[in-house]
Amino acid sequence: MSSNLTLGTAKLLLALLVAIAVVLAAGLAVGQAPALFGVEEEPEASITFPDQTTNGSGVEVESVTLSDGGFIVITNSAGETVAVSDRLDSGSHENVTIEQTDEDGGDLVGQLTATVHQDTADEGTYTFEESDGQEDRPYTENDLPVSDTASVTLSEREGDTPTDSFQVESLSLPTTATTNETVTVEAEIRNPRDVENRQRVEIRVDGEVLERKIIALEAEETTTVSFELETARLDPGDRTIGIYTTDHGQLDTLTIQYDTPPELALLEANESTATVNVTLPEDGFLTVENESQAVRGISENLSAGTHENVTLEFEAEGDETLFVVLYSGEPDEYDEEEGFPNADAIVIDGDRIRAALPSDDDQIQEG
Repeated sequence: MSSNLTLGTAKLLLALLVAIAVVLAAGLAVGQAPALFGVEEEPEASITFPDQTTNGSGVEVESVTLSDGGFIVITNSAGETVAVSDRLDSGSHENVTIEQTDEDGGDLVGQLTATVHQDTADEGTYTFEESDGQEDRPYTENDLPVSDTASVTLSEREGDTPTDSFQVESLSLPTTATTNETVTVEAEIRNPRDVENRQRVEIRVDGEVLERKIIALEAEETTTVSFELETARLDPGDRTIGIYTTDHGQLDTLTIQYDTPPELALLEANESTATVNVTLPEDGFLTVENESQAVRGISENLSAGTHENVTLEFEAEGDETLFVVLYSGEPDEYDEEEGFPNADAIVIDGDRIRAALPSDDDQIQEG
């Protein structure tokens, strides 16, 4: 065998050994492989939020896992934030208790949703709302927020004697209503004591007390208590209706639907104008907004009903995705930070009614 062949073989063996060493090192750092090769893993999370009975001031999440740490955010059936956990470290956590954010906001009862949020701002405090959704966004799975929904009912309160409280024997209300109705909610209330008693009976919507009545019942007497609920004050969607006495109550769901369903169809758009057909359930207007809900254009005031070929003018700032959005109310006194003080975006099941404007050569699509 020649010396040249021996030298070539030695070089080949050396190269093989180096390659094996690299592979072994990579194998030892499997958890770091994405970082080593410049690929970031998507943050992952899971959560279990079971139905439960509480004292109204807090709820408990059975288990949650966060790959990068973050927060658990509790929202009511109207999509409003009612409680936020302390910052949780990455990993798994069990039996996490979360106290209500606003002590004057009513009890934490009804259909509540627990959503897992990241701590992208890395400040240790939850900043999703105050950053207009730019920071501390939810963990997602299949492009949907990682969340779980529970039915939360009120338990007995300390200091109350269970047998002293009037009992809510039954609750009666329609299953659906439109946004322009008066709904009668009735409950059978019983005094379980052997003496006359006076107590309060109250109606709550999504945990918020709307009205209280004081009633007197003889021993073992049962009576019907009625409340007239104006649906115009409620957001469309599933609303949790509760009738409560001192330490007893019952819940049911009332689905609020628009009297005239909102519709939005984008006809055409260019870099400065958009033309749409729109149906508004009540007087309102349209905006052109980016993903952060910064307004780039506002239409004239529109009466309730159907309008065709409505043209909006807008000014885009750089390369941004824009949407046409439906609002009810008045667009006056708009503030970049506070939005419209006398108007609300029209929503169905928590989703804003909007249509995406095309960019470049994209086709028109509703969003």
